[in-house]
Amino acid sequence: MPTLIKDGQVVDNPWCLLEKGVDLNAALSDKAEQIVVPFALWQDHKDSLMESSKKIAVWLDSEDDPYELANDVIDLPLICLNFPVFRDGRAFSAAVILRERLNYQGEIRAIGDVLRDQLFYMKKCGMDSFDLADGVNVENALNAFNDFSTSYMSTVEEPLPLFRRR
Repeated sequence: MPTLIKDGQVVDNPWCLLEKGVDLNAALSDKAEQIVVPFALWQDHKDSLMESSKKIAVWLDSEDDPYELANDVIDLPLICLNFPVFRDGRAFSAAVILRERLNYQGEIRAIGDVLRDQLFYMKKCGMDSFDLADGVNVENALNAFNDFSTSYMSTVEEPLPLFRRR
């Protein structure tokens, strides 16, 4: 069972993540009241999804362009960024784009191959919840946010680099 860390605490996940390839009827007939739909489904059926009685969120894959959500960020309570494999870090850039350029104020969640070693940096890029990969020790993962006392470069959390803060 995946473990969700949000705001530095282990919490229950109220969102149901729908897989790629799901169609509109399957998405709307899902029993969950809060669903995270793939970006392609969102693009094709945004109006129908928003008119439904469900709370809707979107997940982006690495190849999806976060700028294509520019007009929608105000309507989305949650945007998930998929890390398909450890070595694919494009979602780090997507998080920064969402926070800094699109001024997204909602929750950004890391999903997929989310490992302990990445958590500190994910948070610095603007992600605030983390759906850990299977097998990741949650207690160890919680300690990851304190791996470093400060960051040299600018981050979403601290826009001034260390040399400017002196």
